[in-house]
Amino acid sequence: MLVSVIRKNITFNPDPSRVIARFLFTEEQRAINTIRFVVDMNEDEASFALKQTLRDYSMRHRNISKIFEKHFNRIRHLLPLMNVLPDTIGYSKKILIGSYFTMEYSIESAAFFNPSMVEHPDQSEISPEAKRVILSFRATGEGHISSIVFRTGIIDKNNKLTLEPIGNLLEEAEHIRRHTYNKSLFAHKLDEMEVHGIIPPALILDKLKEEFTYGELRKCIEDARKAVHLASDKEFLFNQIIWLASSHYELQFSLDTNISERVIFPVSANERNGIEDARFVKFVDDDNTIKYYATYTAYDGATILPKLLETEDFYHFKVMPLHGEIAKNKGMALFPRKINGKYAMLCRIDGFNNYIAFSDNITVWREAQLLQQPKYPWELIQIGNCGSPVETKDGWLVITHGVGPMREYALGAALFDLDNPEREIGRSKTPLLFPNSDEREGYVPNVVYSCGSIVHNNDLIIPYAMSDYSSTYASVNLKELINELKGSK
Repeated sequence: MLVSVIRKNITFNPDPSRVIARFLFTEEQRAINTIRFVVDMNEDEASFALKQTLRDYSMRHRNISKIFEKHFNRIRHLLPLMNVLPDTIGYSKKILIGSYFTMEYSIESAAFFNPSMVEHPDQSEISPEAKRVILSFRATGEGHISSIVFRTGIIDKNNKLTLEPIGNLLEEAEHIRRHTYNKSLFAHKLDEMEVHGIIPPALILDKLKEEFTYGELRKCIEDARKAVHLASDKEFLFNQIIWLASSHYELQFSLDTNISERVIFPVSANERNGIEDARFVKFVDDDNTIKYYATYTAYDGATILPKLLETEDFYHFKVMPLHGEIAKNKGMALFPRKINGKYAMLCRIDGFNNYIAFSDNITVWREAQLLQQPKYPWELIQIGNCGSPVETKDGWLVITHGVGPMREYALGAALFDLDNPEREIGRSKTPLLFPNSDEREGYVPNVVYSCGSIVHNNDLIIPYAMSDYSSTYASVNLKELINELKGSK
């Protein structure tokens, strides 16, 4: 493209010193042996061992003794197997036992990539030409387990980003609340869906308690799949049942944490191997209320599941899966407002082309239509979005990624009609940005990738990852870019 892209002289690199304290459990007998050893210690031995542990780790974690206590509570169910009553164990020994079931995990030791950028909810105490922003990143550590982390900064009138101080004491959510379901209400919903004539209720509901969790329902459904043969066109009914039990959970971070210290680490079973490529967007509803949403990909080591994250303040987050026939691939990106009364979503349901979908329900997506196919050599393998569309007076601006020869990822752009985003106004004939010699070496070579851009002072700010290892950002003059896209048709 004949558009000037200004790369910025800032790099977000992975930092192995950023660690969280995780629960560690291998197998039951080994755990019992460990607990027995500590229980049999005399008080002086236990006190000495605990003081040494606290001295080494209290400066690395906020309230490490509280974490040890929480981890002790996760294994206290083993005490009756040892004929030990919890009340007979002193506080120091409980904390010491908890320390043996704790490990440090370096969340970004392997990579720090796939960023998105949104406007911060707090724009106070900055100059009129500046903007406070939140950047999200995919942080990846040992075992390629990914989590979501944040940074904040201020972009000045010249698009220079100044980062705000980064906290050193990382923390997972202080409270995790999992959703539970009532059997009678759930059965009523199943009746409304008219699935009992096809799926015998005893296969599912009769095996559930009056109050049950998503995981318990999922197991019953998997058992039912094995017991009943359904025609392929009826398989979607199982997905509807799972939709009813959306695996909601909520996260609440402590108010004394800096946003750079909050880590959204995998919680549910369907994301235990990673939370990938969160595409954050500031969403303005019809009544002008503002929420921040992020679509991301949950990975359990074998399969993926698109999910949705919701927050208003980046302290409290709600998480829920995306359901429906088209919610099955990576790269879903929500539009920042409703269009003609419906939610709108970019998606790539076949792994090759760009699609667009509309829905009355933000978590249920059932139909999509083809939006773009690979057209030029640099995107011949596949085309996808690089985050939510950006609204401009000339149309919806979408940063795209294309995959070409040697699996090289490049960024392009496309413009779509504001009222009818199925209509393409123009698109990149050549890449807007592709890996240069400083960007092509990394965890996955020859890749540049973004998960969300914003407009600031008539420029498009594009944060992007370099070869799935580190991140940076660039700016593009918005008018110049749009004029080029209009002329490309």
